[in-house]
Amino acid sequence: MDILDRGDAVCIAGAGPAGLVMARALQHNGIEWDQFDPNPDVGGLWDIEHDGTAIYDSAHFISSRSLSGFADFSMSEHFADYPKHTEILKYLHDFAETYGLRDKITFSTKIMSLTKTKTGRWQVLLSNGECREYRAVVCATGSQWQANMPNFKGTFDGEIRHSQTYKNMREFDGKRVLVVGSGNSGCDIACDAGSIGEKAFLSMRRGYHIIPKHVFGMPADVFADGGPDLPVWMIRPFFTMLLRVFNGNLQRFGIPKPDHKLFETHPLLNTQLVHALQHGDVTVKPDVDYLDGKHVVFKDGSREEIDIILCATGYNQYLDFAGEYFSYEGGRPKLFIQAASREHRNLFGISYIETNSGAYKRFDYMAGLVANYLRDQRDAPDKAAKMEEIIQSEVPDLTGGIRFMNTPRHAGYCDAVAHTKYVKKLYKRMGWILPDQIKFKRNASKPQSALRPQKTEETA
Repeated sequence: MDILDRGDAVCIAGAGPAGLVMARALQHNGIEWDQFDPNPDVGGLWDIEHDGTAIYDSAHFISSRSLSGFADFSMSEHFADYPKHTEILKYLHDFAETYGLRDKITFSTKIMSLTKTKTGRWQVLLSNGECREYRAVVCATGSQWQANMPNFKGTFDGEIRHSQTYKNMREFDGKRVLVVGSGNSGCDIACDAGSIGEKAFLSMRRGYHIIPKHVFGMPADVFADGGPDLPVWMIRPFFTMLLRVFNGNLQRFGIPKPDHKLFETHPLLNTQLVHALQHGDVTVKPDVDYLDGKHVVFKDGSREEIDIILCATGYNQYLDFAGEYFSYEGGRPKLFIQAASREHRNLFGISYIETNSGAYKRFDYMAGLVANYLRDQRDAPDKAAKMEEIIQSEVPDLTGGIRFMNTPRHAGYCDAVAHTKYVKKLYKRMGWILPDQIKFKRNASKPQSALRPQKTEETA
């Protein structure tokens, strides 16, 4: 097979949010790159038309637009506080156009496999039959493509599928629906089912602290961000009390009492669920015990006749094209600050971080870190060697003092503030400029009327 040697160029896998901001960082640092995506356009997960996306009609961002945009490219003030998936897709399309990123992307092309050569370079086999060689590979394929399906005991006469396949509430018209899994997507979908189905049930393995999307009229993350930077043991009692004031006693609606303290799990922001419970549109059930024909039997011995079981039970992040080069914990790649492989030089992954705040700021910082490191390999080898030593030797505590639950979802979980603080210090140590302080060069052909006013707001 002929191999096209791309010299010092970098390969980016994926043209969703992480892949696009990675491309901008490489462009800013004068590094050549190629980018591949199996879909016909940019957007990744956020294009509901893309094959295998987990997006559904009622999906919205769970972090606010004010604190979720990339550096030097704020989300439009015309977007909702919590943008709908169509608004996020427009934002990503505008981002790609504004920085002239489309020309470098080969669409409808999958990366089939990576091979590390004896000299430490990376050969990339593409679905179109080509093989190219690069000095580095950045995996930015996203974290919600490989459905994690539970194994139920018994047999079921109805329909069982993962929430990844769900698109529109009309699928539930007149049906008795059970949603298994009470993360943000599971709660959204249960509320959809409650509004149109004959009956809707939400199976919760454990109770959660439900955070309202707005606090005193402000998006919850904006409210939290506006407070003083205090340790978690000081702010937890205040926010726990605040939730009691806003939500009251949720146990009277069937939600189990949480078996963990506030902040120790991924945040559940769903005011709509509280409304649905208050009005009887959704009924909470415990964990499933077994299936019995047309019925589902729960751990408390109760049974319900069900037509559709929809499993909102999360995703694995195994990279099938590069699996042998990553080590995993809880189904998630183990990386230095969730950005760089310790085992394989110049192998990166910047879209697999699990955190308690918006991911886009994390993607931006990690993309800048990777791009600066790659530039230093070319222009300042001594600095690059210093960064290589840091990657190999440092194991920073990114928990922010929070004892996250011992579940696969929380393996390698990061507190956003702690992650940001460490990364900022790392930029300072290396003499790099933070993305927030950069005015990125824009595509001159982009009509100025299409560019939104720029603001910089920091999550940490």
